[in-house]
Amino acid sequence: MIETERLILRTWREDDILPFAELNSDSEVMEYLPKCLSLDETRQFYNRIVAEHDAYGYGLYAVEIRNSCNFIGFVGFHHFDFDAEFSPGIEIGWRLAKEHWNKGYATEAAKACLADALKNKLFSEIYSFTSTSNHRSERVMQKIGMKQMGFFSHPALPDGHILKPHVLYKLELCHTYPLKAGN
Repeated sequence: MIETERLILRTWREDDILPFAELNSDSEVMEYLPKCLSLDETRQFYNRIVAEHDAYGYGLYAVEIRNSCNFIGFVGFHHFDFDAEFSPGIEIGWRLAKEHWNKGYATEAAKACLADALKNKLFSEIYSFTSTSNHRSERVMQKIGMKQMGFFSHPALPDGHILKPHVLYKLELCHTYPLKAGN
């Protein structure tokens, strides 16, 4: 578990599946992803997240607001492996319910994840990427200290798909990364 001033990042529970499915079926939340997910697809995603936590001891954390115990989304790490020059690697990502946007939660949680990764020496570099039209996520990448490395065409999307062009960010984790989530 990782805690910040306002948030708790924790392992997943079965009772997260339904609010997670609601999040994944929201067309605004999923605007920069290929499609909304069904309940069955969400369960499969949940199982992959839990398996990744079991395999590595970290991953995408369920996020809740302190003292509320309500699931609001996820922030954390994911191992990726697709056909790209920088792959395989570890990415940091986030997905929060839209009523929790523009409150700094994604940035706060991502900084806490990075501080935890540095403290526990989990890895030395981290990537993040999104479609070039997703300026909100790109702004979080900038706020957490990541540097733009360039652009690429996401190989999982067909040619001509509006989301195929992606921007790539990277951060080297070293002793200079701020250890406090609020910095």
